[in-house]
Amino acid sequence: MRKSRAKKRILLPDPKFNDVLVTRFVNNLMYDGKKNTSYEVFYDAIETVQQRTEQDGLEVFKKALGNVTPSVEVRSRRVGGATFQIPSEIRPERKVSMGIKWMILYARKRNEKSMAQKLAGEIIAASKEEGAAFKKKEDVHKMADANKAFSHFRF
Repeated sequence: MRKSRAKKRILLPDPKFNDVLVTRFVNNLMYDGKKNTSYEVFYDAIETVQQRTEQDGLEVFKKALGNVTPSVEVRSRRVGGATFQIPSEIRPERKVSMGIKWMILYARKRNEKSMAQKLAGEIIAASKEEGAAFKKKEDVHKMADANKAFSHFRF
């Protein structure tokens, strides 16, 4: 490694819930630097979640994100001309970012009217351990489990 590692940026907590995790989520949700629009979408989604579930919206969101975050992943590694999928642990920062990205990706693919409704639907589904983002996590875990035999190639 020639260059030094990039410094970790410090995120400010969001204005409404005073939570850094929400800021991370909103930053990933954002298009073209439109952070206010992104905050509006997120807050509307949380409000919708609160109305639909009669629970604290932020708690449901955190539970959903916890259900979607993977703990292992497979990485490709070439060993003697063959490529193996090797299961490996994920560091905590990457776990959360993968969970956030999957949640947003599959929320965008949903068939509801606005992005806030799509996001609310995905959050509710993930908190109940269903939905596309949760399925993605399950698939990643199944892949890692299926390739457990190659774990001795770990680097």
